[in-house]
Amino acid sequence: MDSDLLDKIRQQFDSSPYPRIPLEKSPKDSPNLLYTHNLVTAYYLRNQKVINTEGTLILDAGCGSGYKSLVLAFANPGAKIVGVDISAESIELAKERLKYHGFDNAEFHVLSLENIAELDYEFDYINCDETLYFFSDPSSILRVMKTVLKPHGIIRANLHSLFQRQLYFRTQRLFKLMGLMDSNPEDLEVEIVNETMEALKDNLYIKEKTWGHIRKGEDKNARILANHLLQGDKGYTIPDLFDYLASAGLEFISMLNWRDWDFRDLFKDPANLPEYLDANLPDITIEQRLHIYELINPIHRLLDFWCGHPEQSHGYVPLGEWDDADWQNAIVHLHPQLNVPRFREGLINTIQNAISLELKNYLSIKNLSVTLDSAAATCLLPLLDEPQNLLALVDRWQTCNPIDPITLQPTDYEYAFNFVKRVVMELEALDYLMVESQN
Repeated sequence: MDSDLLDKIRQQFDSSPYPRIPLEKSPKDSPNLLYTHNLVTAYYLRNQKVINTEGTLILDAGCGSGYKSLVLAFANPGAKIVGVDISAESIELAKERLKYHGFDNAEFHVLSLENIAELDYEFDYINCDETLYFFSDPSSILRVMKTVLKPHGIIRANLHSLFQRQLYFRTQRLFKLMGLMDSNPEDLEVEIVNETMEALKDNLYIKEKTWGHIRKGEDKNARILANHLLQGDKGYTIPDLFDYLASAGLEFISMLNWRDWDFRDLFKDPANLPEYLDANLPDITIEQRLHIYELINPIHRLLDFWCGHPEQSHGYVPLGEWDDADWQNAIVHLHPQLNVPRFREGLINTIQNAISLELKNYLSIKNLSVTLDSAAATCLLPLLDEPQNLLALVDRWQTCNPIDPITLQPTDYEYAFNFVKRVVMELEALDYLMVESQN
């Protein structure tokens, strides 16, 4: 990174550490946030294996004021968190934040990402959030992170979207032209941006799309600095992302919010696509699928992704292709972000009162409405204590439902087996459950 630009970025975050989240705010009751920052989520997605976070080493690269470091600590019990940032003021806030919330197994360093090898650590997980797009060559930073990543490790990083954020890039150019970004923007520059944007006609597209949420939101000055006056901000496309990964020798695993990147969902009838597109789907790469989505519907501010060393995925057979022998040896896990007292209370209440349970009230996956009836809930209750063999869940369900309510005959074991298997498959597909093969 150019030294002058680096100094500007450092000055901006020293004077206005990011994110500006109160020290006392805790993410412990934010299951969706914890879900995406839990190493278990990414590791299972790649390997269909469940990893224990106890004793893992996690790097928060570009940790800022430490809120994401705190999220990582809550999401990965027993992990050691190491945070680095170029802003000394931000590092002091990060140290104070983790200490305030009782996390002693954390350390923070004022350090540029180019120099993280100086830490002499190898990491199980690297979180590089809202940082990579500041560098002129993101692939160079990905290469550096690769050198400190364990063979099985996973990197989460992101780039600003060129298409979604193009209006902000235009406002940044405007305010550069006005001289507001020649040095570190401070109160005067922020006030000039505020006056300029307010003075524009309300029906101008650039004002409608870049100003409405900022003028109404809390901490407007911080939002201006993070958008209209953000030093070093740049935008990228999906092909850029895949080029950087190839240059760094890293393998794409998935988008962080992969369910929101299926271009088929953009058509009126996803099962009946235009003939030409449908005929060519088998030959479309994952890069092309994602690029089609961003070209049609660039709604994602971040190109947020997981990657890792090549050929580290444990080859596995998708659940839909398992035979009965696979299922009989399967171990079922509850996702850690569901294993909380509130969910236990909800399950017990569902079973006792024969009512339904809305899962998105506890963990929302793509904001889908997923309900469990009391019969299905009986399968999940033992998972709160420990992972279970699928057959143990079948036996429990059959014990709780010994009589077929239609025939009044003893419940058929094959019916019980298929019922539990169907529940597990449906919930695994939405990441509420994780299933490991023991074969």
